[in-house]
Amino acid sequence: MPRSGLLCRLGGPARAVWAKHDRDTDGWLPLWRHMEDSAAVAGLLWDRWLPVGVRRLVAEALPQGESDARALVVWLAGVHDIGKATPAFACQVDQLADAMRDQGLEMRSAKAMGPDRRIAPHGLAGQVLLGEWLEERHGWAPARTGQFTVAVGGHHGVPPEYGQIKALYEHEELLRTPGASGRVWREVQTELLDACAERFGVTERLGEWRTAKLPQPVQVLLTALVIVSDWIASNPDLFPYFPDGASRSDQERLAAAWRGLDLPDPWRAEEPAGSAQELFASRFGLPEGATARPVQEAAVELAREMEAPGLMIVEAPMGEGKTEAALAVAEIFAARSGVGGVFFALPTMATGNAMFPRLLAWLDRLPGVAGARRSVHLAHSKAVLNEDFAGLMARAGRVEAVDVDGAEASSTWQSDGRRTDDARRRAGAELVAHAWLRGRKKAMLASFVAGTIDQLLFAGLKSRHLALRHLAVAGKAVVIDEAHAYDTYMSVYLDRVLSWLGAYRVPVVVLSATLPASRRRELVEAYAGRADAVMPAEGPAAAATAPDDAYPLLTAVAPGGAPLVRRPQASARSTTVCVERIADGQDVLVARLRSELADGGCVLVIRNTVGRVLETARALREEFGAENVTVAHSCFVDLDRAGKDSRLLQLFGPPERTGERPVGRHIVVASQVAEQSLDVDFDLLVSDLCPVDLLLQRMGRLHRHRRGQDQADRPERLRTARCLVTGVDWAADVPAPVRGSVAVYGRYALLRSAAALLPHLDGGPRKPVQLPTDISPLVQGAYGEGPVGPDHWQDALKTAREQFDRHRDDQAERAAVFRLGDVGKAGRPLFGWVAAGVGDTDDTPTGHAQVRDSRDSLEVVVVQRRGDGSLATLPWLGADRRNRQRAGVELPQDATPTPFAARTAASCGLRLPLQFSGPVLDRAIGELEQLYLPHWQGRNSPWLSDQLILALDEDCQIQLAGFRLRYSPEDGLDVTRTTRESEAVGSRGGSPLGAGSSYVRP
Repeated sequence: MPRSGLLCRLGGPARAVWAKHDRDTDGWLPLWRHMEDSAAVAGLLWDRWLPVGVRRLVAEALPQGESDARALVVWLAGVHDIGKATPAFACQVDQLADAMRDQGLEMRSAKAMGPDRRIAPHGLAGQVLLGEWLEERHGWAPARTGQFTVAVGGHHGVPPEYGQIKALYEHEELLRTPGASGRVWREVQTELLDACAERFGVTERLGEWRTAKLPQPVQVLLTALVIVSDWIASNPDLFPYFPDGASRSDQERLAAAWRGLDLPDPWRAEEPAGSAQELFASRFGLPEGATARPVQEAAVELAREMEAPGLMIVEAPMGEGKTEAALAVAEIFAARSGVGGVFFALPTMATGNAMFPRLLAWLDRLPGVAGARRSVHLAHSKAVLNEDFAGLMARAGRVEAVDVDGAEASSTWQSDGRRTDDARRRAGAELVAHAWLRGRKKAMLASFVAGTIDQLLFAGLKSRHLALRHLAVAGKAVVIDEAHAYDTYMSVYLDRVLSWLGAYRVPVVVLSATLPASRRRELVEAYAGRADAVMPAEGPAAAATAPDDAYPLLTAVAPGGAPLVRRPQASARSTTVCVERIADGQDVLVARLRSELADGGCVLVIRNTVGRVLETARALREEFGAENVTVAHSCFVDLDRAGKDSRLLQLFGPPERTGERPVGRHIVVASQVAEQSLDVDFDLLVSDLCPVDLLLQRMGRLHRHRRGQDQADRPERLRTARCLVTGVDWAADVPAPVRGSVAVYGRYALLRSAAALLPHLDGGPRKPVQLPTDISPLVQGAYGEGPVGPDHWQDALKTAREQFDRHRDDQAERAAVFRLGDVGKAGRPLFGWVAAGVGDTDDTPTGHAQVRDSRDSLEVVVVQRRGDGSLATLPWLGADRRNRQRAGVELPQDATPTPFAARTAASCGLRLPLQFSGPVLDRAIGELEQLYLPHWQGRNSPWLSDQLILALDEDCQIQLAGFRLRYSPEDGLDVTRTTRESEAVGSRGGSPLGAGSSYVRP
């Protein structure tokens, strides 16, 4: 057998210590072999996979920089399982324990040890052993060891707490047996640690390291690198167990494993030369004659002027190209900071899906990516159903989910759900959804990611393996879109994440069309890490204060630095919107639209609740015909929702991309799904009253594109952009929004919105809203602290404000329960870093509910039960991209559905509305569980396992938990109460104060 670099340094007892065992094959791995494998993987990860910026951050914490940093990572990965050289661990497999006993390492059986074994998990045991070794063999002070050893103690995802450490010290027999045998245990532990220090080149460095103070972000990164190294080295497909795995030399074993893993290299950005105009033309394919907009040029110039990459907040109107500006700034920041990728965070799955092809198109033009092999990921709970992402997964070949001591299940699946044992296909020079970088623990480690904001907020949630998520974001430039869409609850998490991103020196770009000045200051302060980092500076030296209503506005700050501001001009694009209030009531709306659409036209009606959407659609269809009214809201199955979005873009998208704009008159009745992600354009807008920033977003769908000279291609009476505001009793002494709107947004936000709009509403000399000029004054007025509205509104505003403050304080208090602590002092160990956390539930429904102020809700897969009792996919589904018919596909109840049928069914997921939360939730689950299909919901189908099935009858109806559910592809889900019990529960649906934009789905 080839002799390992470690093996030749060890005697018989140390060689007998085992680390891995496969109960099915009886294969095993000695500890020295796993130490060697893990350290070798860590070295390759450092050299070939880790972004430059991450390496630099670790290197700056150590005396000899990069060489020290690499040696430290390799050594920690090598010693991370030293805790397996203890009786508490070694006793678990009888035959391997007997082999150790033959070498003098006596131990009791696992049964004899009993529950005390739980006091000494091998990670914690390893941390203690390594600390003792540093103190006894190298003279370290006890206060200095923890900052290094915590990477060993936390390599299973949770750094130990002080109480756990103390308890283990009180049970030394778990680390080594008493008496003469205990001396053998101590000798073996010391021999292994001595051999690792010599083998991995740190023996001579430990003396100088003992005075270092590792910043907590560095400790997190070291822990994450140990975890990744361990996971890879624990994969028996890559590193075979003994006896078969004993036949190769160290070099052959490592080379074969690295070829099999085949991780794409990180992106190494080069700062683009040339003007902003040249940059935008080359990256985004500007049409001939098109120029970069002033906001885009100013963003690029500011990024280049900053002393170091940091946070940039871009506030600019809708349609000003903020997305392209963010990607251009991210490229510049990446080149200067050494990050190896980009994460684009968006508020919803729909916006994430819309962004993903744009990200891919940018990557196709990006130097260092185009023509190279880079990892890409779409990060949300239904990403596998996205056809763009599914195509990338198919090109990546099979999935090898690594078995990492129970951290993730080991299985091999193709992207279409078929199990396979074929050799993995090698991907060429292309973007790939890499097989190893899948699963909720590892997916964010891909270089380029588009996903929901939840994926970023999870970096502030105390949960298992949090270090991996920090490693993922520490190596990327982060773009946060629609920053105004996150309420107080989510902002508590976002601000804490920003503080850690600043500590990692991660470049961040924040985008918003409508950001209150107070929120801008909070974001800057959170990132910069300074309470005084709120005075912006115009230019590198001169200090000046930007007015709160300056707009467009760029604000930038480096970690620990003072902010800079720029006030670029808006582009020449502008829209004048006449705002008018109309009484609530379907008859009023029908009569008004009958008049407005006398000569035709396209209208968008936005309601604040799904119930109002459906009520309005029914009334309008009676007047205008069903064929002229379209419904859009969040309660459609996924395929119908995607088809609805696609159809809306076809009908109402940019003129150059559509040719199907309805002739005559057409009305779209939508919920808040129309605020974001859809580039649609209407002649007239009717909107329920909502917070003013969201109303401005809705106005962004009004006359969004030029249609003829002076809008001449629109009906004559609709050539002036108009927004009719309803959903309010305007005749009341103080405007009274409808109950559903209050439940969603809260009365205070709605009243301040109405007050800010008063100068622009009818009644007297009406002043139209000028976009973009009036955007910032309206937002700052609505969200400021100053008085607004007439005198006789003030008592109502005061009462609403008190209620709002209580709700906001409650949100902040509840969000802080599982929120990560702030960055601690350098040298302070991460002990207890995620103590009292949520456990292993970050990227799960429970985790999503934790970072959003939302109650538990039910996700179901919707199918149809035919008259003969058989089940099938929904009968109206269209064909997929490969022209396979998805409608009415039979779903056998006594067998596992075909991968295509299962995937089609899974693509009809639906989140039930809030009526099915609270007390109704358990009842609904109980009724749904009466239909249990083990061939579906067991482990046979990767698409349908653990899913709840909602089987509609032939009329697409069902009764559930006291409600009648009706579904149609035209209207989606319609829920009505059928019992007094459900009515009582339903009346409590929705917070009386609302949750800002908590209607946003993860």
